[in-house]
Amino acid sequence: MLWNAISLVMIISDRNVLVKLVHQLRATGNRIVFTNGCFDILHKGHVEYLRQAKHYGDVLIVGINSDTSVRKIKGEGRPVMPLESRLAVVDALKFVDIVVPFDEHTPVELIKLIKPDVHVKGGDYQEDELPETPIVKQLGGKVVIVPLVEGYSTTSIIEKIRRSYGVNCG
Repeated sequence: MLWNAISLVMIISDRNVLVKLVHQLRATGNRIVFTNGCFDILHKGHVEYLRQAKHYGDVLIVGINSDTSVRKIKGEGRPVMPLESRLAVVDALKFVDIVVPFDEHTPVELIKLIKPDVHVKGGDYQEDELPETPIVKQLGGKVVIVPLVEGYSTTSIIEKIRRSYGVNCG
């Protein structure tokens, strides 16, 4: 029975539990798709990106950067939404199967554990620029870049809100 038939959504923080579940899913013939991001303020671009990612397999696992990790990537003032909120919102999307928080700067350690058949990233990245590309390929997976939905980004949303309230964006 493929995962789609039973489709449960869950947040898994324990990596041992994650590894066991992924092993069981793969043993029953499921194709594992992994993607990751900050998902700070969820918007149409995120939703379409995750919907597209799901099309590459049976189980979509989404790694979400911890608050500390987001600050290292995006700078002070981010994330706007705390990890628990970001996990809950992404977890609520019907095409996301498993949500996993991570503290590292890149998802390489999660990828080593999950060994996804497909690793999906948005069109603002190039495959050869991703630090995770070598490990994905070494583990037998492939990297897929999906197009961005133009006009949507968390940074531009934050800047628009700041301008609306007269807060200096620079």
